[in-house]
Amino acid sequence: MSKPKSPRKVADNEALATATAIRGSAQKLGLVAALIRGRKAGDAMNILQFSTKGMAVDVRKCLASAIANAENNHNLDVDSLVVTEASVGKGLSMKRFATRARGRSARIVKPFSRLRVVVREVQDQEA
Repeated sequence: MSKPKSPRKVADNEALATATAIRGSAQKLGLVAALIRGRKAGDAMNILQFSTKGMAVDVRKCLASAIANAENNHNLDVDSLVVTEASVGKGLSMKRFATRARGRSARIVKPFSRLRVVVREVQDQEA
């Protein structure tokens, strides 16, 4: 006996990709995710390609994965994909200590973040 197949988390005309351990704070990642929310997938890739933010590299990888999932797994048209969701959450935080002067120490927090990108195929409304 095997487990029953889990239902899809998104609709039939959507594809999903998640990045679970992006090194950096959720606040910085949220600024980059806001750049692509609601845009066409091709435009979003160009924005991330030429962005000066360091987090744009990881967001671009996740978006590319969502586009590839849409094309290969769900047979969606790549040219009509729109980023419908780019949500950010907090992951784990590594705690480290750095030595300071006079025998003291300071806590260093190294946060990780999660990113969830959903792309949807939209039909042109020319008909």
